[in-house]
Amino acid sequence: MKSASAEVERLNAAIAETTAAKGRDENELSIATAQLQQRGETAEPDHSAAETLRNQVSLARTAEVEARLAVRTSEERVDSISARAKALEDSANAEREASARAVSRRGARARGALISSAIAEAAYEALIHIERSIAKAATERARLEASRSDREGETLTVRARSRELASELEQLTSSVHKDEIARAEQRMRIEALETKCVEELGVDTTTLVNEYGPHNDVPTFIETDEGEIVATELIPYRRDQQEKRLAATERSLTLLGKINPLALEEYNALEERLKFLAEQLEDLKRTKKDLLDIIKEVDDRVQSIFMEAYEETAKHFEDIFARLFPGGDGRLILTNPDDLLNTGVDVEARPPGKRIKRLSLLSGGEKSLTAVAMLVAIFKARPSPFYVLDEVEAALDDVNLGRLLVILEELRESSQLIIITHQKRTMEIADALYGVTMRGDGVTEVISQRLRDSESA
Repeated sequence: MKSASAEVERLNAAIAETTAAKGRDENELSIATAQLQQRGETAEPDHSAAETLRNQVSLARTAEVEARLAVRTSEERVDSISARAKALEDSANAEREASARAVSRRGARARGALISSAIAEAAYEALIHIERSIAKAATERARLEASRSDREGETLTVRARSRELASELEQLTSSVHKDEIARAEQRMRIEALETKCVEELGVDTTTLVNEYGPHNDVPTFIETDEGEIVATELIPYRRDQQEKRLAATERSLTLLGKINPLALEEYNALEERLKFLAEQLEDLKRTKKDLLDIIKEVDDRVQSIFMEAYEETAKHFEDIFARLFPGGDGRLILTNPDDLLNTGVDVEARPPGKRIKRLSLLSGGEKSLTAVAMLVAIFKARPSPFYVLDEVEAALDDVNLGRLLVILEELRESSQLIIITHQKRTMEIADALYGVTMRGDGVTEVISQRLRDSESA
């Protein structure tokens, strides 16, 4: 850093010297120019001195620039050296601090080593004491385990004896409980028998035992041919025989059922109800027969009317179809002729030049014209005061439309037709036209026109 500072000072001195020389040259140049103007000579001036001065000035300026560059370079070197010196100084400080910390750590480790050695000695002594305690504990444990084994053997023996005693106690308790239940059942049975004797026989137990006890002989009975019960000889009382007689008697009594004192009255009431229901049944049978006759008459009438209407409609359909399809063939067929109440009607249509008969295979116009033929046939078979047709001719061409209009003209002779249409030719045969239009203000308006009256006028 000292050499760099000296170099900077030297360069500054050179710059100052060059600047002074430049100033002196500029002063001399200005003096020479002034003298030349004062003399006023017109002779060719001598420019050698001026050129020399200019060269000197140029050299001075070059030296100045070089000196400035050198100064700048030196300053940069000085800054770099200063930064490097600062970094070295910081590194040295860090090294010193690291050395101090290392010394401190070594001291701490030395103190820790002393403490560790002391702890190790104490731990060794504690380990010796612990080993002695473990040995004593092992001896005591062996003694306690031996004692525990003895106690467990005694406990097992006591538990086995306890289970045996508990089992015996449970058996005795169960036996006592069963005896108590049996005694209670016997008491309840005796009480029930005493109550039964008093309620059913009207005899108290003392009298019953004295008169019908097991020490008395048992009478026997037989049934005569006349149905009378007659007493026979007396026999000694034997429980098994009397129990069998009792069971047989109870079965016979059960077969007889309970005695109903109102049975005769109920029988008379049921007999009257049976008579009433029999009369009602006969009435229902007669009513059913009448209804079946009426149903048969209605069915026969329906079949007759249906057959008549079908034949007329089929006849008119063939005629109308032949007129709408010149050269074609159309007819109506019953699907089940044997059952006119459940039969259906199939339509067979064969336009001219085609072999198909199913309606689903026809074109849209042919389907529409076939449907119109069916409707017109129904109209002719069963006429009505008026008919409403909604664009039935929309799918027809001009030729088929003309044929349909001829049919409509025939229908108009006997009925009134209301036709919704967009066809001009259909409108031409009408007596009156009704249309719906929209005015300029957006409100719809119904307009009408009488065509027949206009033509006659």
